[in-house]
Amino acid sequence: MTDVDAPPAAPRPLPIRMLAEAIGSAGLGATVIGSGIMATRLTDDVGVQLLINAVATAAALVVLIVLLGAVSGAHLNPVVTLALVAQRLVPAREILPTVLAQVLGFAAGAVLANLMYGGAAVSISTTVRAEPGLLLGEVVATAGLVAVILTLVARDQRGWVPAAVGLYIGSAYFVTSSTSFANPGITIGRMLSDSFAGIAPESAPAFIGAQLVGAALGVLVVRLVIAPAARG
Repeated sequence: MTDVDAPPAAPRPLPIRMLAEAIGSAGLGATVIGSGIMATRLTDDVGVQLLINAVATAAALVVLIVLLGAVSGAHLNPVVTLALVAQRLVPAREILPTVLAQVLGFAAGAVLANLMYGGAAVSISTTVRAEPGLLLGEVVATAGLVAVILTLVARDQRGWVPAAVGLYIGSAYFVTSSTSFANPGITIGRMLSDSFAGIAPESAPAFIGAQLVGAALGVLVVRLVIAPAARG
């Protein structure tokens, strides 16, 4: 029997999938925050700092999705999970455990990054991100991310997801005013580190709200525009 003829592998048990989501989220959280801390230690140039942060995050996304995609789908993002549920690609009953695993993972990743660089395990961020333009940036960033993922799934091009997500987030760092958090889980994790990538707790609810709006727009675009074209 060739690989082409082989039946699809049975889904992994839910606890294993949730552990994969937690591990992947922790890895992504540690990358985003840790590379931000490293960047500020390497240079005082804010542009270079952002470049270091963006490249590290984009590369980590590719690696994590390649490694964990076959285990849990490697959502690593609550709005991606919600979008997949909205498209009936993931059972609604899995929303709570998946999002919980992701949030716990991002929190653990933040703690890990803080400790690696000699800081307190938790240091609440004081970086206020409250401008309306930043929230619009989060809507745009999240809508684009969701649309990219759902479009590739609709076209049966899942193999492109790791590279496409990494490239999208890496470019969105420089395109969107918010530097493309595009992820409620990492937003919560960033609250726990008073560093380059941090966000103050008072700014997080609005960011998460913008991300949810963006995710809904991304789903609508795929349903009304992209997915019908893909099926045609």
